[in-house]
Amino acid sequence: MGLFDRLRRRRRPARSASSQDTDHLREWAARRRGVEAYIEPRTAVTETTLVLVAHDGEWTRRRVAGPDAAHRFARKLSMPCYEVSKVGYPQRMRDYQARQRIVRDRERRRALED
Repeated sequence: MGLFDRLRRRRRPARSASSQDTDHLREWAARRRGVEAYIEPRTAVTETTLVLVAHDGEWTRRRVAGPDAAHRFARKLSMPCYEVSKVGYPQRMRDYQARQRIVRDRERRRALED
């Protein structure tokens, strides 16, 4: 073992998609209306993920086995499927995040006042 071998970061393999991830996505979509799927590409840090966005902008994200698996999942549930790298995220998702941030800030202020 060389001097620098000890200093090199050892990369852990990224966690792959599980049936729990798929079950979560399926159950989440069943409890909401107007759900659309957005595929996020694999990166050096994360595997391919699927973001589901409901009609009001609420969203969830989980790993999937790959883009083909994401398309199959969406097709099976009869939901539109888009690639984030091509179309971006929907505005309603950003609006939802902004509303949630306002709610959290109000709750923090109330907690500090008590």
